[in-house]
Amino acid sequence: MAFTSLTRRGAILAGCALAAAPRAFAQPAKPAAGARAVTVAQLFDTSATQQDVSKDFLIGSRAAWQDINLRGGLHGRAVQHTSIEVDGSAASVRAAIAQLRDNPSVVVLSGTAGDITAGHVVATLKQERLGIAHVAPWLQNSSLDIDERTFPIFAARQEQIVHALKSLTVMSVQEIGAVYASDVEFNAYQQEFERSAADLKIKLQTFRAGGDLIRLGQKLTQTTPAILLFVGGTPELAQFTQGLEKQSRQRYVVALADVNLQTLMQMGAARNTPIIATQAVPVVTASVPVVRMYREALAKLFDEPPTPLSLAGFIAARYTFEVLRDADANLTRQSALAAFQRRANLDVGGFRVSFDQRRRGGTFVTQSMLTQDGRVIG
Repeated sequence: MAFTSLTRRGAILAGCALAAAPRAFAQPAKPAAGARAVTVAQLFDTSATQQDVSKDFLIGSRAAWQDINLRGGLHGRAVQHTSIEVDGSAASVRAAIAQLRDNPSVVVLSGTAGDITAGHVVATLKQERLGIAHVAPWLQNSSLDIDERTFPIFAARQEQIVHALKSLTVMSVQEIGAVYASDVEFNAYQQEFERSAADLKIKLQTFRAGGDLIRLGQKLTQTTPAILLFVGGTPELAQFTQGLEKQSRQRYVVALADVNLQTLMQMGAARNTPIIATQAVPVVTASVPVVRMYREALAKLFDEPPTPLSLAGFIAARYTFEVLRDADANLTRQSALAAFQRRANLDVGGFRVSFDQRRRGGTFVTQSMLTQDGRVIG
């Protein structure tokens, strides 16, 4: 399959998924008489580099909130899940937050996706001094300072990098390459890679695409490490592996959690290159309760296959619900924020959330592999 129109294909895939109507399902249980609906807002980034992440994350969150309403909602009140599209810029995030500011029914922001947008939300809430909880965002930036408004529950980039590198040290790998899809990824994550590699005594070669990932894959030499860590999205990784098809030396690519192996497989990419991806949630075939609940809800409500990123969106919503359920029944924006600020340890159906001194609540990382014959293992 050719990759000359990957950006357009990615946009079509994301647009179709975001616009797709859910399967027919029973109406949610009726809220108590006179009860006011609780609104949970979710910002999602549809820019070219983030739409693949946001599309799946949003589907998982939608499945969770619809399932919650089918089970009676929150304290007998229906949960109105409102999704707001942004383009990944700081200006679009500020406009979205302004839209929500004066709506008292919006008690929480939950499941912001992806990473850059989540970072803009953190900054905007600080600047505006807006007292609303920003819960379970897909916040991958490990170096960002977290304040009393934001509650990350997924392992950030640094934990993923360390996990990936440690798995390589077990195989006695002494040298790897770090491939950055663009200057954005290089500027954001290069220091974390360098620091983690130095701590584990692994030699690191750095490669920057400069806008042409196919060419970068083609021009690697025999002295290039056989194992490459890739920092970028799914369409970019597909382009890079197309370039690797021309290489005679076998390469293994380790990607981080923003990469969707299922989408990569659908694109026909990596036919001769095994891909290993870290993920900040359990594998979608796991038997833990929250994953079983996710698979059941997704099958019942949406015509979409299970993916780690939509599982993350589902867990984000379930975590938000669990904390809100223990808050004051007369839920307000202020009481919701206070409930999250207690930062109690919580087990979300087998996915444990435990906040550290940096106010981050997730360290869980695992890996899946896309084999050369098109199977996802792990």
